Amino acid sequence: MPNPQLVTASDAAAYTGRSVGTIWRWASEGRISRYGTGKQVRYDLREMQGKATDEWTGEVMLAEPPPLPEGARAA
Repeated sequence: MPNPQLVTASDAAAYTGRSVGTIWRWASEGRISRYGTGKQVRYDLREMQGKATDEWTGEVMLAEPPPLPEGARAA
């Protein structure tokens, strides 16, 4: 996947409407890739869906989780 759009876990959480812990869990389950190590870890936004806002009610709808890899189990 060329040209990843790398962001911190906090930025990925804001983009998806999920918590930072969820971003970490998705990475540990193999749903999304980690780039870097330690405090320099980044995540590719192109592997995630962004949250949406219902145009009628203004309600924020969370992004769907990325799929689990073949043979993996959710935490």
